[in-house]
Amino acid sequence: MGVKKKKEMQVTALTICHQDLETLRFLADVEGKNLASLLLYCVQLTDGVSQIHYVKQIVPLLEKADKNGACDPIIRSCLDILAGIYLSLSVKNPLKKVLASSLNGLPEFFLTEAIQSFTSRLQEELNTTDLYSYRKVIDNISSCMENFDLGRAGVNNLLKNVLHFLQKSLIEISEENRKFAGNRIVQTQLMNDLLVGTRVSVMLVQKIQDIQRIHLKTSSSPTWQSMCGLLSIFTKFLSDDDLLQTIQSTSGLAVILFIKAMFHPPEKIPDLISSLLLRSVDCTSIPDWFLNCCRSLCCTDVSQSTLLFLCQGTLTMLDWQNGSMDLSGEALLLNIVHILFTLSSQIKESTLELFLSRILASWTNSAIHVLKSSSPSLKNSLNGKSSVVGRLLEYVYTHWEHPLDALRHQTKIIFRNILQMHQLTKEKSNSEVSGLAADHFICDLTEGLLRLEWHVKGKYTCLGCLVDYIGIGHILALAKTIPSQILEVMGDQSLVPYASDLLETMFRSHKNHLKSQALDSTWIDEWHETWVSPLLFILCEGNLDQKSYVIDYYLPKLLNCSPESLSYMVKILQTSADAKTGSYNSRGALGALMACLRTARAHGHLQSATDTWRNLVSSARIKQGLIHQHCQVRIDTLGLLCESNRSTEIVSTEEMQWIQFFITYNLNSQSPGVRQQICSLLKKLFCRIQESSQVLYKQEQSRSKHEPENELTKQHPSVSLQQYKNFMSSICSHLFEALFPGSSYPTRFSALTILGSIAEVFPVTEGQVQAVYQLSHDIDVGRFQTLMECFTSTFEEVKILAFDLLMKLPKTVVQFQDSEKLQGLFQAALELSSSTKPYDCVTASYLLNFLIWQDVLPSSLFDSLKTQQTACEDGDKSAIVVERNTLMVIKCLLENLEEEVSQAENSLLQAAASFPLYGRVHCVTGALQRLSLNNLQLVSEWRPVIEKLLLMSYRLSAVVSPVIQSSSPEGLIPMDTDSESASRLQTILNEIQPRDTNDYFTQAKILKEHDSFDLEDLNVSVQNIGASAEVKGKERKTCDVTAQMVLVCCWRSMKEVALLLGTLCQLLPMQSVPESSNGLLTEEQVKEIGDYFKQHLLQSRHRGAFELAYTGFVKLTEILNRCPNVSLQKLPEQWLWNVLEEIKCSDPSSKLCATRRSAGIPFYIQICLFWTFHINGIIMCGLHVWFLLLSMFQNPSMLLHSFLLPQALLASEPKKGKMDLLKITMKELISLAGPTDDSQSTVPQVHALNILRALFRDTRLGENIIPYVADGAKAAILGFTSPVWAVRNSSTLLFSTLITRIFGVKRGKDELSKKNRMTGSEFFSRFPELYPFLLQQLEAVANTVDSDTGELNRHPSMFLLLLVLGRLYPSPMDGTYSALSMAPFIPFIMRCGRSPDYRSREMAARALVPFVMVDEIPTTIRTLLAKLPNCTDQRFRQNHIHGTLLQVFHLLQAFTDSKYRLNTYFQQELADVAVCTRAKLWLAERQNPCLVTRAVYIDILFLLTRCLDKPTKGNQPAVECLGFWEDVRRIISGSELITGFTYTFTVPGLPQYLQSLTKLAITTAAVAAQAGEQAGNIPISFSQLLESSFPEVRLLTLEALLERFSTAALGLGEKGLPPLQRNMGETFLMLAVKENHPECFCKILKILHCMDPSEWLSHMQRCIHLTPKEFLIWTMDIASNERSEVQSVALRLASRVIAHHLQMCEETRDSVAPTLKQWVQLVVSSCGEHLPTESRLAAAEALTSTTPFLLTSPHPVLGLQDTLALWRCVLTLLQSEEQAVRDAATGTVVTAMSQENTCRSTEFAFCQVDASIALTLALAVLCDLLQQWDQLALGLPVLLGWLLGEDDDFVVHLENTHQVEDYLFEKAEINFWAETLIFVKYLHEHLLRLLSTSSRRPLSPESLRHLRRTASEQGHLLSQLFRELPPAAEFLKTVEFTRLRIQEERTLACLQLLAFLEGKEREDTPVLRASDSPAEANQFTLAKTETAH
Repeated sequence: MGVKKKKEMQVTALTICHQDLETLRFLADVEGKNLASLLLYCVQLTDGVSQIHYVKQIVPLLEKADKNGACDPIIRSCLDILAGIYLSLSVKNPLKKVLASSLNGLPEFFLTEAIQSFTSRLQEELNTTDLYSYRKVIDNISSCMENFDLGRAGVNNLLKNVLHFLQKSLIEISEENRKFAGNRIVQTQLMNDLLVGTRVSVMLVQKIQDIQRIHLKTSSSPTWQSMCGLLSIFTKFLSDDDLLQTIQSTSGLAVILFIKAMFHPPEKIPDLISSLLLRSVDCTSIPDWFLNCCRSLCCTDVSQSTLLFLCQGTLTMLDWQNGSMDLSGEALLLNIVHILFTLSSQIKESTLELFLSRILASWTNSAIHVLKSSSPSLKNSLNGKSSVVGRLLEYVYTHWEHPLDALRHQTKIIFRNILQMHQLTKEKSNSEVSGLAADHFICDLTEGLLRLEWHVKGKYTCLGCLVDYIGIGHILALAKTIPSQILEVMGDQSLVPYASDLLETMFRSHKNHLKSQALDSTWIDEWHETWVSPLLFILCEGNLDQKSYVIDYYLPKLLNCSPESLSYMVKILQTSADAKTGSYNSRGALGALMACLRTARAHGHLQSATDTWRNLVSSARIKQGLIHQHCQVRIDTLGLLCESNRSTEIVSTEEMQWIQFFITYNLNSQSPGVRQQICSLLKKLFCRIQESSQVLYKQEQSRSKHEPENELTKQHPSVSLQQYKNFMSSICSHLFEALFPGSSYPTRFSALTILGSIAEVFPVTEGQVQAVYQLSHDIDVGRFQTLMECFTSTFEEVKILAFDLLMKLPKTVVQFQDSEKLQGLFQAALELSSSTKPYDCVTASYLLNFLIWQDVLPSSLFDSLKTQQTACEDGDKSAIVVERNTLMVIKCLLENLEEEVSQAENSLLQAAASFPLYGRVHCVTGALQRLSLNNLQLVSEWRPVIEKLLLMSYRLSAVVSPVIQSSSPEGLIPMDTDSESASRLQTILNEIQPRDTNDYFTQAKILKEHDSFDLEDLNVSVQNIGASAEVKGKERKTCDVTAQMVLVCCWRSMKEVALLLGTLCQLLPMQSVPESSNGLLTEEQVKEIGDYFKQHLLQSRHRGAFELAYTGFVKLTEILNRCPNVSLQKLPEQWLWNVLEEIKCSDPSSKLCATRRSAGIPFYIQICLFWTFHINGIIMCGLHVWFLLLSMFQNPSMLLHSFLLPQALLASEPKKGKMDLLKITMKELISLAGPTDDSQSTVPQVHALNILRALFRDTRLGENIIPYVADGAKAAILGFTSPVWAVRNSSTLLFSTLITRIFGVKRGKDELSKKNRMTGSEFFSRFPELYPFLLQQLEAVANTVDSDTGELNRHPSMFLLLLVLGRLYPSPMDGTYSALSMAPFIPFIMRCGRSPDYRSREMAARALVPFVMVDEIPTTIRTLLAKLPNCTDQRFRQNHIHGTLLQVFHLLQAFTDSKYRLNTYFQQELADVAVCTRAKLWLAERQNPCLVTRAVYIDILFLLTRCLDKPTKGNQPAVECLGFWEDVRRIISGSELITGFTYTFTVPGLPQYLQSLTKLAITTAAVAAQAGEQAGNIPISFSQLLESSFPEVRLLTLEALLERFSTAALGLGEKGLPPLQRNMGETFLMLAVKENHPECFCKILKILHCMDPSEWLSHMQRCIHLTPKEFLIWTMDIASNERSEVQSVALRLASRVIAHHLQMCEETRDSVAPTLKQWVQLVVSSCGEHLPTESRLAAAEALTSTTPFLLTSPHPVLGLQDTLALWRCVLTLLQSEEQAVRDAATGTVVTAMSQENTCRSTEFAFCQVDASIALTLALAVLCDLLQQWDQLALGLPVLLGWLLGEDDDFVVHLENTHQVEDYLFEKAEINFWAETLIFVKYLHEHLLRLLSTSSRRPLSPESLRHLRRTASEQGHLLSQLFRELPPAAEFLKTVEFTRLRIQEERTLACLQLLAFLEGKEREDTPVLRASDSPAEANQFTLAKTETAH
């Protein structure tokens, strides 16, 4: 990699007091050689880094002194001063550590004096009484204890003083913290001090040895008293929930440590702590001091957190190693784990859960230490089969899917430690003799993990631990295909990291295992077969996501493990690259090859680029990869060229050529991801060029000094540098050319992004740095204008990129000289800022910002401020000029806005139609956002502007708010088409209480066109209201006023005001005091802004308005959170309480919106709560990092020191202000959301439910919201029983949110996918309160579903309950240690299946499945079947039967889909089920009158037929299965399919019954056909099914047959079609003629298309009496007249028939020739961009199938005009906006290039290419064919017409442009792909090449003159139209301007070709140069001759 610049170290210089400085001056000698001189010189330096150098000289200087120097008063004084210096330095200053390290080497004879000095100075520190200086003293004590001998000795000498000081400081700081409750900034610092003080106390007791002898001293000693005092303090901290949990946690460590140090005898400490933890302390048997200090722990109930932290302290501070624990210690160990298990079921707060998981992992570490020398009883208690290990495993299984990463990491540690514990508990003799096979615990564990689904993340980590423990051999023996299984799941991003880590663990273990056993190198073949072969299969055949993740995660790890495997992979992929070329949806072997090479090179496994190309892959393969149809192949090939593990590797000439080739065809990518990757890779390449160029410059300098040649390059460095310059210049030229008029958004985005990267990588250099390239050197006037025109793009990303690029260029590049043009540009920006099109104001904002920052505003703007302008010139010019310009522009915008707001107050209609107000505000916000408002110099001028800006914002908001706050803002418009609607509108107008001065809101009106806008004339009666209103603005322009325009004007104005106010809050400095000179916002203004946001959030109805008010309000609260003013800090909390009170009071006069999901109220509550949580995310992140780091530490002292990491993170916010506010708010909301009998509380309940929904959706609250999920679920389920619709609606929305919060965002199409499910044990362990609630609710539901009277009794909660329960599933890993069993739910769910509601029965059946273990499903099915009635029973209910059958069906479906079917007993289990099914077979026959239950029973039979052994030739199934098949045939034979139907569609369940019966019949017929049975033995044949009168039967049959024929056509079937299905062509022909059902008809045509036409065309005349020609005409008539899908299929079929006839004999070819013209017209009409995608895909497929016969035939069948029309279709489809259409058309081009007569036309024959290059390849093939056909004279005018655009009818198009209406959101012609000028460029190039190579003149003079006349007339028309455009037309008339520019380029290209044909080619003819300006009138920069350098 490249050399990275070392970060400069910042060190604060040390200083000393004046007295010490005078002392040093007095003691310093004249020569400056003594210690005092050294110190004096050192302290006088101001650079801390230089001082470090002199500090290191102190000890060497003292070492030169003799022993008598210890009595030298100079040295004694210097040592004293050094002690003072050390204690004065801050703890983070590197000088402190350097000084300590130096003084540790102090000569021994100076130690006594030094210790005395440090003791004296430390004593002075300890005597301080300033509370806010305590932290400095505590830090000094800590520093003295850490690797500093003198400091430790000083602390030891002052031990009692230090302990007393710590006691005093902790007491006083905690009291101060209590006083400042609510002041978060002060509390943050104080709590941090408490945390550090506690930590230092623990460190002190650990490190000072004398503490261990305290128990020998009397209880009256000061040291003992201080220890007791500190113990009391820590006990109090431990129980104080108002403190940070890290303080409580550290206090838990301190309590146990102090007990360990003070209690005697030590052997009784385990018993004491056990009694303390078990709440069984005998107060009479413990010392008084302990009772006094720890009374709260002994005599009262302690909280969960207290108990948890005591367990942590016990595990951390007691010595569990080296066999130091006796039986009492072992008992303590077991007690701790049982306490932790209890706490695990009680604790739900996320931070405590993290602590618990870490402590449990710590317990397993301690258990491992104890087991190494433990008693047999402990080993029995902790072996694999013990209850403790069982519960540990259950904890792992329950929490390995926990959303917190740190907690999941702890489960991995616990599982790994369980394996070690098991190893330690095994008897050595048994384990050595019997091996792994006898270890049932490990075997059962392995098999259980392998049975789990692969979506379980914990499976991967646990299997990885098992591989480390037992090796890979045992696992591969159980599951040989496990590598493939894991690779299969790597398409899921959430599982990829886990899967790749497991695979790496496995293949490394396997490699080590094979190498250790192998005698030669043949082991690598087995390793490749196991791990590399599945990888190559995925790379070639896997889906896109799967391949991408395998390449990114798995492939690098595999190559790092075995680099030699690369050659093996390349060899295999090279062999198959030609056969597997890939396609648009498949990479093929070429893509796999490029991916492997790219990864290998990026990770350093390919040493140089030269070796890569020469030895591994050819140049042709590289070029194929760069234009491959699959985007990822192109990206991987580009990555291979750009990426390298060495950033200074020289870029070869060949690589640069390939990059240029790539850029030519790949800028226009529609995929944002692909564009980002291209830009990122090219930036890496540019960085390589930049860094390698510096190496080349150095080599060039070295060679000039005649040094040896460097190996990095074989040519002279100057040659390489010149190649770099040429390459970069060429790249930039191409990128600027890509910004041509009409270029697509992807092209512009890519080009501008890459140009921005070039400007960033090659910055403007200063000084001696040599630059290989600078973008500014290649910027001329034309290119500058091109960048400016990018501001007109309708995509803001393009504007941003263009603006940023212009800002990166030096100002010398851009110079304006024409003041008139400058003024026009500024006026254009102002005009755009008031445009009615929303995107115009964005353009205006960027234009104004550009003028501001380039300091090119018109001078007229500064006429009123000449004095300020001259006063600024002497200061910091660049900053103050920008500030002045911004101020002037904002003033100008404000003046215009003020005038427009005044007019809007009179008529909002006029404002909406002529000058919507939001554009001005947007421009103001844009100008402010780019200015650094914290360092303003014109503060006095800004203040009145800011004040005026705020007032104007409020005025504007007042104008538009009545619309936004109305009950129906989206439809509010005072006009309608009839009087009734207008009168209804009057009610809305009255409701919103409008402004009296605004006539718009007083009566429903319509505005007519008048010469002047007179309000009096608008008072028309309701009867005369028209359909629209027209307004004439200041420029007398007529505009239609629609409801949409008014609404957009209002909500966008509200949006911009909100963003402006938020920006002001975020960027403007606040005045700390009213008289402050540096602030711009006063406290009152901040409060006014807050009130504004509050009002609009709580009262706005329009979602866009209150969502954007939310954005601004967030910015305000962020400022309040950082504000030192306590009253402002507490504002959000006050707002929160106020709105909660307003919600609770349910005042009828309240303006809170109770509809629209409470509108902005949830947003408001979120903000008020979130302001306390913005740091909480950092806190949780800190906790996660901390726990992950702690997992590496086993030593208690290391654990203690690790507290240095989280103290800054965790002490940054007091807990009280965060958590309590959330708790209180959630408690209030949940109480309001609960059911109530009071009808007055309905509105508060709705508000509460809506707010809860918003809070549960807010991811920023993270795990803090999880403890309230259970209560929220209860409220949602109970709310669903409310009689009020609003409550039920809000409850449903809340329930949906909770489902997502609990089970995660839906990650698959399957609603009940296990990716979004949870095991029952995990669910109920996380939410234990829901277990009894759901069980109770389900029981209540089950008791109501089945009424004896048969009445319909729906329980409202049934659906929600079954929805939740349906997302749970049992895990094979669930143990027997949980009380939360899922079994009690099963009978209630079964009873729910009796519900009279059909949907509820289905839900109950689905919900039952996850509650039944897979191996218990057959038994459960048999039990359910036994409950079904017999045919002899007299009374039974069909609802009961239906519910039971549905449960059987879904259970059977789950059983057949499960991996259990791999079991050898699977068929026997199914056979048993089949026997039970046969006992109730009457339910499928006519004896059962209900068609619904018959249908479900037949579905069950259908499932069994799919899975039971099927009869085949020579292999009869088992006897019981044989009887089953006979029963199935009997049912079909006796069914209505044979006997006919007596029902009509009014019979319930008939369609369902028909479908089920048909599926069973199809299966039976298919099985019989495969078995080779005679037609007479089949109950019903396919032909009989197709003759059914019911379309459902025919449609299902046709779908089944279509699947079989499609498979046979693709060659995917094993043996082709069965004999009974091969000869059905006649049947399908007859069906096609008489079928009336559209879907059936479509399927028939598809089947005929799949079949070989030779199989059925010969029977056509006999069957349907049509000749081939007549059939073709019939098919094309269908394609012309039918709807889209049928039309597409008919076109494909017709094309297939035509292709068949054309490749047959000449006679058949001639028979269809007359119909070809109709077919051509049909294809042409199917290619229009306005048509459905399916039609264009059909056209592309038709063209592809006929290409060899019609498009590329050496002897054209069609006339030239028709052939060219087909080629024009291909070119049109290649420019389609639809990716699928372009890919299909690319297939046509690939086919065309691959014919015998065209394969030499291009170098990419037989290659899969992308549409971008297919366009030019198609033109190349066409031009070659014209020469082959000798049709150049006839074809050239047609192609020139394409070039000129004659088919586009340019004149008519221009006329329509002038007449088009100005629609609000009209964005003109937005192209995401098609680029007219690209097509023109390619066509021009190929025609020029064709004409250059042509030996004769292709056109007659008459044709030439006609073409030239046409082109010239068009050129004159263009010149006239350009002159009619206004100044700055590219901004004001962008659409018209762009169209004219495009047509101008087309005309110039045509004229050049015509001139070439006439022999008069002019070299200066400008063609296709994006840098050329279209007209002189549009030049506003320097003259063309000038270029910026």
